[in-house]
Amino acid sequence: MPKQKTHSASKKRFNVLKSGKVKRTQCNKNHKLTKKTTKRIRDLRGSSYVDQTQEKTVKKMLPY
Repeated sequence: MPKQKTHSASKKRFNVLKSGKVKRTQCNKNHKLTKKTTKRIRDLRGSSYVDQTQEKTVKKMLPY
């Protein structure tokens, strides 16, 4: 049976942790930052986790 291919875009955006959770960076931090408040930009710095409803889909894209 052939190997599965890893989804290239997903491997750049997600990390699967030992606990099984999927870590992601937060969105809305790339452009048009002048209209966003400093507090909002500061809060977007940290990473967060993928929702449980999407976890299975992301893990399927990252088989290894």
